[in-house]
Amino acid sequence: MVGVNELRPPSFPASPRDFLANWSISHGNLRRFLSNTALPPLGDDEQETAGRAAAAAAVEENYGISLESFHSGIESVSGSIEAAGALRVSPTDPGVPQDAGVAAFFDVDNTLIQGSSLIALAFGLARKRYFRLSELLPIAWKQLKFRLTGSENAEDMAAGRTQALEFIKGRSVAELTELCEEIVDRHMLHKAFPGTRDLAAMHLAAGQQVWLVTATPVQLAQILAQRFGFTGALGTVAEVKDGRFTGNLVGDILHGPGKKHAVAALAALEKLDLERCTAYSDSSNDIPMLSMVGTAVAINPDRALRRAAQKRGWIVRDYRNVRKAIRTYGIPGLATAGFSFLGWKLGRGALA
Repeated sequence: MVGVNELRPPSFPASPRDFLANWSISHGNLRRFLSNTALPPLGDDEQETAGRAAAAAAVEENYGISLESFHSGIESVSGSIEAAGALRVSPTDPGVPQDAGVAAFFDVDNTLIQGSSLIALAFGLARKRYFRLSELLPIAWKQLKFRLTGSENAEDMAAGRTQALEFIKGRSVAELTELCEEIVDRHMLHKAFPGTRDLAAMHLAAGQQVWLVTATPVQLAQILAQRFGFTGALGTVAEVKDGRFTGNLVGDILHGPGKKHAVAALAALEKLDLERCTAYSDSSNDIPMLSMVGTAVAINPDRALRRAAQKRGWIVRDYRNVRKAIRTYGIPGLATAGFSFLGWKLGRGALA
């Protein structure tokens, strides 16, 4: 892992001009970042090939992914920017000194919020007659499996996203955004795990960025981030034309490797030192994202993630049952975990 200073322009090359031309980005910072770090325009095919090879090598060295994967991550980030109209959805607290280059990334389903955000959205869509009740039954079955097993099924997730894109095809963005606000306020905020919210609050109090990185639609994720005062949210982006959804996907579904690709793109844009960053998730599907940061924390982990966390020495926190947590860690242990992060920050500040 390289330090943040090594990622700053001009030492981090991007791909040549034609690679940038394919990106439709509404927010100037991302385009400026890529333009400032791109190689000079090349007219010769051989030089073009060499430029792509240099860019691919830089992306591989810094993030451990291919140039194509980084490109997909850029599309996801730029789509999230376009959905919100800005990269960040919440302002920083002017009274808190900022810890530049450091962020925490939180999964949503069963990490921050109990249950599945996609299911909450599906029921909301059904109430608004986006589809028939019979079409909701397969989604309800997937939610039941999720609740019973405590783990995600990759095939169910992919099928669910495809189905969701079809359900919103032709609908207006304003209509879905209004529905997402209703779903978050009525059906999601009260399901947040207090322990996970406390962790996010500690990062914010330390002047660090807090991002949601989730497979749920970006509109819902960004509203959730706004309500909690988080820095921003990256989510699955549905293509929009003339204010309506086309039924197509922009970039990756932010599930599994897709999250890693988006975090890599965000890290390049925000000049984040991933070695100093933290990631939180409940699912083994998010091991790619957890593995790219300096501190990985398994929250309410499924069996596969718990095994991986134990093998890799990652922190494990289980907030699904308060009594279970008290039995496992004890009240003093939970209190120590809560204050250790701030204590480290304050101690580092005293030494500075």
